[in-house]
Amino acid sequence: MTNSVKDEQNVESASATTLKELKDTLWKAADKLRGSMDASQYKDIVLGLVFLKYVTDAFDARRAELRAEGEERGDSEEYIQEDLEDIDAYREKNVFWVDPIARWTFLRDNSKGKTADAGQEYQSIGKLIDNAMKQLMLDNESLLGTLPTNFASDSVDQRRLGELIDLFSTTRFTAEGPERARDLLGEVYEYFLEKFARAEGKRGGEFYTPRPVVRTLVEILEPTQGRVYDPCCGSGGMFVQAEKFLETTEKDRTALAIYGQELNERTWRMAKMNLAIHAISSAGLGERWADTFARDIHPDKQMDYVMANPPFNIKDWSRNEEDTRWKYGVPPKRNANFAWMQHIISKLTSQGEAGVVMANGTMTSNSSGEGDIRKAMVEDDIVSCVIALPAQLFRGTQIPVCVWFFAKDKKAGSKGTIDRTNQVLFIDARELGHMIDRTERSFSDEDIQKIANTFRLWRGRTSAPEGEAYEDIAGFCKSASLDDIHDADFAMTPGRYVGFAEAEEDDEPIDEKITRLTGELTAALDDAARLDKVVREQLGRLK
Repeated sequence: MTNSVKDEQNVESASATTLKELKDTLWKAADKLRGSMDASQYKDIVLGLVFLKYVTDAFDARRAELRAEGEERGDSEEYIQEDLEDIDAYREKNVFWVDPIARWTFLRDNSKGKTADAGQEYQSIGKLIDNAMKQLMLDNESLLGTLPTNFASDSVDQRRLGELIDLFSTTRFTAEGPERARDLLGEVYEYFLEKFARAEGKRGGEFYTPRPVVRTLVEILEPTQGRVYDPCCGSGGMFVQAEKFLETTEKDRTALAIYGQELNERTWRMAKMNLAIHAISSAGLGERWADTFARDIHPDKQMDYVMANPPFNIKDWSRNEEDTRWKYGVPPKRNANFAWMQHIISKLTSQGEAGVVMANGTMTSNSSGEGDIRKAMVEDDIVSCVIALPAQLFRGTQIPVCVWFFAKDKKAGSKGTIDRTNQVLFIDARELGHMIDRTERSFSDEDIQKIANTFRLWRGRTSAPEGEAYEDIAGFCKSASLDDIHDADFAMTPGRYVGFAEAEEDDEPIDEKITRLTGELTAALDDAARLDKVVREQLGRLK
């Protein structure tokens, strides 16, 4: 019997593990390695293993499919073996080719290390995983320079790493084929990113944007066809959510082309792995990490959609006063907020749209020429919508945020049936959401749809609720003219435009209200006196 056949027989049967149990099991496994490693290394190790498990499980599932197809045709074992070694049979299903030394069964069988063979030294499990990662990158060009290879480092506890391999081996992700594996591991990978972002607090925002915020951007922009761009893509969450939107709307997932850029090397690698797990091509992320301001890696590309959560208030950035991107004015040296917005606007096609998460200061700041830039943007009618978000959506930072939406063309057409030229929609969403713990707020599906449907109705989108029309709602939304904005000195805070929600009518006669409240106050005072007497009596007994 060949080794490959043995491997197939050794593969564990799919367990009936729920997604929650799956996540909890893997996070428990990850915690085993925490030890003395710094957060970034720990993150690389754990996410790298999640990726490796996904790759090999998807490979094994495809291998089983090929064997079943061959047996159904009545092929000989020799022909079946040829099919099993056909690399193209895996790639056509977006499955990576996995060499025997990179397969999970091999690592599982050697989780305590590989004993010394004739003429070879003992190899730790970390060394075996490093070899597996290197082989994967050699065999799959799209992974080159992406995967971590520091598992054999002195700072990694090899015994715990072996235990981690054992625990990972208790669960599989391929109960329903490679596509299901992708979905499950994609969920797990995103869950881990979220966990690490929470653990790292404010720094976590550098690679992870909370899912409710990303979903809000996607639901408003509705990317269905063309190029999607993120100039500071972090771990790629915007792209993943855009793909999910395509799936929910039953659109062709190949209709979107992904383009992005990321400055941080480790974060760029995370994004490449994240896209690979979701079977999204990462070619548009460039051959390496790079500074968007110093070197735009997509200089000649115009984008249909831009979604971004740039780092706020960057003081040290690559500023060139002669840069052609500064259409509305040169951004100040000590703050890159308006540099990000102008870069994004410069990338849009004639029908392009963008959504950008920004610090609230961008709506009102007049320092260092920022007010003039904002005024020029508004007067050029590039701004379509501004949303004020509630506090605490980003764990670890209390910086309040807003979302700016830009549109190159606000006339009636393919982007909406209502002409919104010289108008801006303001939405005050600060009262929406719910606290999931003491420090973090989240949006429900209903909250996201309330915001998105308001925009859809305003713009006249086909996706808007049937039979409804846009109307201003006091305290929540207002369609303001450029004249209105001019009268407000180009301050873009939604609260200045939406006003206050109408208070509930109080039809209780004033005399009756005074009598009622006086009675309630007297009863409360009597109760307080009674409790005071009881407390004094109990204290007297203790003497």
